[in-house]
Amino acid sequence: MKLKSILLIIFCIQAIVLDAQETYKITYERFSNGKKVEENNPIQVIANTKETIIGKQQSFNSPTNYPDEMFYYSKTNPSIISMITQFDPTNSIITNDSVSFNKSVFTISKETKRILGLRCKKATTNINSNTIDVWFVDNMELNASPTMIGMNLGFVLEFTRNNNSTIRASKIEREKDLIPSQFIQKELLQNRVDLLTYKDIIWKSKFVDIPLLSHQQVNFSKDFSSNDSIYRFANGTVVVRKIKIPQIKVGSQVFLNVSQQSNGDAYDRTGSVFLIPRDSKITFMDGLQKGINELPIYTSANNKKYQGYFLTENYSPTIELMRFFTPFGINKFNHIQLKNQTWETEAKYRQEITEFQGLLSDQEVLIGFFIGNYDQGGHIISANISVHPSGSTTMPIKKVLPIFNTANVMEMAGQEYPTLFENPNGFTVEFTLKEDYNNAKLRFTTTGHGGWENGDEFVPKENSIFLDGQKVFNIVPWRQDCGSYRAYNPASGNFDNGLSSSDYSRSNWCPGTITNPYFIDLGNLKAGKHSIQVKIPQGKPEGNSFSYWNVSGALLGE
Repeated sequence: MKLKSILLIIFCIQAIVLDAQETYKITYERFSNGKKVEENNPIQVIANTKETIIGKQQSFNSPTNYPDEMFYYSKTNPSIISMITQFDPTNSIITNDSVSFNKSVFTISKETKRILGLRCKKATTNINSNTIDVWFVDNMELNASPTMIGMNLGFVLEFTRNNNSTIRASKIEREKDLIPSQFIQKELLQNRVDLLTYKDIIWKSKFVDIPLLSHQQVNFSKDFSSNDSIYRFANGTVVVRKIKIPQIKVGSQVFLNVSQQSNGDAYDRTGSVFLIPRDSKITFMDGLQKGINELPIYTSANNKKYQGYFLTENYSPTIELMRFFTPFGINKFNHIQLKNQTWETEAKYRQEITEFQGLLSDQEVLIGFFIGNYDQGGHIISANISVHPSGSTTMPIKKVLPIFNTANVMEMAGQEYPTLFENPNGFTVEFTLKEDYNNAKLRFTTTGHGGWENGDEFVPKENSIFLDGQKVFNIVPWRQDCGSYRAYNPASGNFDNGLSSSDYSRSNWCPGTITNPYFIDLGNLKAGKHSIQVKIPQGKPEGNSFSYWNVSGALLGE
């Protein structure tokens, strides 16, 4: 190394040591697997020998981004970190964390290295099965770190998790006119909360919740009512919510959340959440409001008439957002006792629906909820949509075209069960694309039902899909994990072989679960005429029992 470089390093070290009483602004940069992560708002720390504050670059500038979280440490009370979040210029919360600062036990090694000219020691700890390495200086009387972890060691210049995610100091600046506490607006710190409440508020501030239903009854009764935003149909078994969805930023992730309890019905039932398109001459609302035969009728080879299942020139079928299955009597029947068994009190279903963002954002929509049952008590459900900002999306979907949905959500208003797979050729839907669909996918959801021992609910059956006459997908949809949900099924029957009804494997569903869709790649589809065919070898009726398949498909494209 040249003498000039050595002298420069020595000068920098001496300068920092000599001026340890001053205030410093430390800027950190991130690395992922050795590659620098570009950031517009990096971590910054303001520290002197008496106090430290951790924030982001914009935390120390005006205006700032909200919510803005900062961490404050003072040597006058070295066992406490104050956590402050400002949500807007007039609203903030604060809490104290007396555990995190000294919670981690570090092992200090003999390794050293230089960062920004400073000779650093290495210390290692383990937090929640993560290996944390910090490189720190302990001779400057500074307690500073990009996180709370390791601050009690001294001045942390580098923080690495699992040897692949690093935060490293990139710049140290003297700031004679700054003190850390000047960035805390004391008039905003009146709202002090406990640590757990603080963490809950911060977590919920990171996303937007859009309420849909709250403790809504879904039951079978002639005595049911509607209001201006919630409509009920099919003897109360279909609930439709009309709601204006706010604008959703591109790149956000969107989730649908549903919770359910039995209010009297002890059986496992099909549940569905669906969007009602309103861009066609005939809509599903016509069937709900005026009667099922208002919808286009498909007549199969067995002369049965199926209402509202398929896309036509004048009609768009419902778009299924989520299919779920209620467990046997959760909560209402928790009085049924089994030794050493504690029942769950609520079934919760959560599914990402980001692919439908374009149909929801800044739109007034009709979202339907269905639970098939003939019970006067029925079920109680709550639902909401949560929107989580993100820098990118896994599904850059711009176009959605509903093709079919045979889930007979108007079952209790006379809609025919989808037994149309009695025809060996299943069904074929012909449609015309007005524009190209690039990277097209079919979002396909399928579940088999009906019968008892030999019904399609309990017998694996191959599903085949054809695009323009060519097979593009086939699978045997089957769930073998149903026994995992025994604690959700207090009213499930028990058999001589030691199994509960809810334990049995089924055709792509279990009592108390969601059925996930398949995303079938179709390539690039040109504008013009196309067809989609679905074939399933449906089982034959047995006495009064019969088999059927609920399948839904929406065409997605970029």
